[in-house]
Amino acid sequence: MPDSPRSPLTILLARPRGFCAGVDRAIAIVKEALRRHGPPVYVRHEIVHNRYVVEELRAMGAVFVDELDEVPDDGLVVFSAHGVPKEVPAEARRRRLLFADATCPLVSKVHREVERHHKDGRTVLLIGHAGHPEVIGTMGQVPPGSVLLVETVTDAEAVSVPDPARVAYSTQTTLSVADTAEIVATLRRRFPQIAGPRNEDICYATTNRQQAVAAIAPRVDLFLIVGARNSSNSMRLVEVAQRHGRARAELIGTAEDIDWGWLEGVRTLGLSAGASAPEILVEQVIAACRERFAVTVEDVRLTEENVSFKVPPIPLRKAS
Repeated sequence: MPDSPRSPLTILLARPRGFCAGVDRAIAIVKEALRRHGPPVYVRHEIVHNRYVVEELRAMGAVFVDELDEVPDDGLVVFSAHGVPKEVPAEARRRRLLFADATCPLVSKVHREVERHHKDGRTVLLIGHAGHPEVIGTMGQVPPGSVLLVETVTDAEAVSVPDPARVAYSTQTTLSVADTAEIVATLRRRFPQIAGPRNEDICYATTNRQQAVAAIAPRVDLFLIVGARNSSNSMRLVEVAQRHGRARAELIGTAEDIDWGWLEGVRTLGLSAGASAPEILVEQVIAACRERFAVTVEDVRLTEENVSFKVPPIPLRKAS
């Protein structure tokens, strides 16, 4: 008896998607450290928010730790792409640890902005998500109390500053562009003299991926975003898909997370990936769909990305 024909499925594949330049650089720093220093190389927190990447690096000899007290005195430690409070490299220097800083250069730009505003006597309002490593790192660039966290429009309406004439705002780099614009508008109305970033803090990769998802969402019956639940930029893509489309949007870590019941009656599927999700995970989703459907893949390209960041020199202990 012949197999029944498979239902057609068109996958609208968002581009750009997946790794950004900051994630590429952070992973390259760990790999170069392993190559030059040899394992183990210690990494403070997840280098990027993706379990596949973490496990791949662990298999190569990376050891992931929560704090520096887990790093032996002769160890080499890499700080994650999200950035760290100033106290972390200060403690590494105090202990004379070797360390490499994989903070994304666009996050470092926000750090310098916050320092500049603090030096100029302004209270900084940081738009971001409480507890996110990037927010913790940014707030940790200046003394406690110098930065106030604003998460929502409601927070922006309620926040109080010592001097309304001396206030500035910065943002986490991986926020929703639309939500952040609402918060900024509220702050500008309340504090007409507020200083903002010289250039947009939300990074190019976050903006590009959100725009690509927004363009595709109205055309699909279901949108899948490949990424991790602790990845801010991936969660924002789900929200963008929900806001701009009428269909369901789901976050999946891998193809194994797909509930195939979601695809009942689906003829057009949107697919993208957060900035810390490797392309192999997207390929596995497409392959899993091909096992069940007659798949046609349509590449939807909104813009080209040609940003790259250099890998810094990896410190090595001098021979005794």
